[in-house]
Amino acid sequence: MPAFVVGIVQAVSPVAGKDKLQALEVDIGSGGDPLTIVTNASNVRVDSRVVVATVGCELRDGTTVRKAAVGGVSSEGMLCDAPMLGWVGGGAGAAALVPETFSAGDAPPAERPRMGGPAAAAPAAPAVEVKPLFEKKLTKEEKKAAAAAKKAEREAKKAARKDAEGVEGAMAELAVSGEAEGENTS
Repeated sequence: MPAFVVGIVQAVSPVAGKDKLQALEVDIGSGGDPLTIVTNASNVRVDSRVVVATVGCELRDGTTVRKAAVGGVSSEGMLCDAPMLGWVGGGAGAAALVPETFSAGDAPPAERPRMGGPAAAAPAAPAVEVKPLFEKKLTKEEKKAAAAAKKAEREAKKAARKDAEGVEGAMAELAVSGEAEGENTS
C-alpha cells in the first residue's frame, strides 16, 4: 500500500546538467533496493532521515505521486516538506527531517519533531497515519462561509468593545456630574 514513510538517505549525487537537482538513494525499509528519488531540497545529506511519499500516495492537492523522469533521471517517489505533512514550522521546499530515533519504514510523526536535545531522544507520540492530514481543499462556497463567519465574529467583538466603551463613558460622565453637584451643595 502506498504510504508516507521515513527513509534513510544512503547516497547523494548531483544530476548532470542541473544545478539544484540531486539524485538520492533512499532506504525505506522495504527490504528491496533503495529508491532513487530526485529532489532540489538542499538540506539533505547521507544518513539524513527524511519523509518519503512513495509511488501511489495521494497528496493534499489531490495529485498522486508517480514514477517520473526528473532532470533525465527516473524518480521513484518524492521527499515531503513540512507543509505537505501539515507540520507547523519548517519551510516549503526543504525536506522534512526526523531524528535518528526513527528507522527506515517507520510512519512519520503527526507533527514536526524536535531535532536536538533530550526531546529528540525518543520518537514523538505514536506516529499516526498522515493521510487524514491530506484532505481536499475547501470549495469556494466553504471559503466564503468561513470568511463570512470570521467577519461576523470580528464585528461582534467590535460591537462589544463599543458597548463597553459607551458604558465606561456614561459612568465617567455620571461621576463627573456627581462631583460637580457635590461641590455646588457645599
